[in-house]
Amino acid sequence: MFYRETGQFKTSYEQDQAMLPILQDRYFIAVLLAFAIVGVPLLASDYLFLSILIPFLILALAATGLNLLVGYCGQISIGHAAFMSVGAYAAYNLVLRVPQLNFLVVLVLAGLIAAAVGMLFGIPSLRIKGLYLAVATLAAQFFIDWTMARVKWLTNYSSSGSVSTAPLDIFGWQVDTPVRKYLFLLAVVAVFTVLAKNLVRGHIGRTWMAMRDMDVAAEIIGIRPAYAKLTAFAVSSFYVGVAGALWGFVYLGSWEPLAFDINLSLNLLFMIIIGGMGSILGSFFGAFFIVALPILLNHAPGWLGMTLSTAMVSHLESIIFGALIVFFLIVEPRGLARLWAIGKEKLRLWPFPH
Repeated sequence: MFYRETGQFKTSYEQDQAMLPILQDRYFIAVLLAFAIVGVPLLASDYLFLSILIPFLILALAATGLNLLVGYCGQISIGHAAFMSVGAYAAYNLVLRVPQLNFLVVLVLAGLIAAAVGMLFGIPSLRIKGLYLAVATLAAQFFIDWTMARVKWLTNYSSSGSVSTAPLDIFGWQVDTPVRKYLFLLAVVAVFTVLAKNLVRGHIGRTWMAMRDMDVAAEIIGIRPAYAKLTAFAVSSFYVGVAGALWGFVYLGSWEPLAFDINLSLNLLFMIIIGGMGSILGSFFGAFFIVALPILLNHAPGWLGMTLSTAMVSHLESIIFGALIVFFLIVEPRGLARLWAIGKEKLRLWPFPH
């Protein structure tokens, strides 16, 4: 009964179109943000920050970017880790060659460079779709991997191919501890999440969804396919490029081209399938699931008094990932986000049957 809308009257278009029209949702988000900002830094350990929270926030941002393309525009991509790589190496070279730039400016520029590359590889989407487009994005993954490994200028002529970064300095604030990294990422992800939510609720988001649902009908009513598809690739690659820069600078610290291989691309795709395609919230659910599951599998045998080899744990992880993807595609194609929505609908009626 506590999740009812009774008495919540909307007297203007602004109230009717609010991002969180239900008062209880606004309270929930306010409490969640307050706990994330104040409670988590006080209660969480360094292990929790470095192993779960920091990678979760970055991967949630990357999954949000991929979801804008796949879930909202219907353009399949299995090479988005390549655009993360573009963002990471673009940020590295900007910091190295233009040290006067603030890191926030570097993030935006790295995202724009990744967006330009994403639009370039999104051009095939104007002529092909479905599995053919997926193969084209896979080619982008291999081409960019090869470029990052072979063009030595991108790695500052490092003999090993790996690059290292210094601790971040943002307007004199050193981002050098797990708590500071977490708070910085939380602020960035919150801003980009609000932007994504407003994008999909606006004109451009409706354009993407029209192309996803029926591209021929969308073109008949005046939507330009080239504009819709290329903007989806650009915005998606921008988000993923920013996530790649954060992955390299905040989480890894030093990396090589293999840090952004095809496995990361597939994990991003698993995130939006399990979390829910066409849902910003689903990107967060999927990212948390993908980050937390390997840690849970590593500790579960010890809790049960069993001893499993590292190889066995790795195989179990792959088996469970595959089984869950098949399960969600068959039982609930819209993923964990849909289950969350069903739970909210139940709460709106509880304890009454209808």
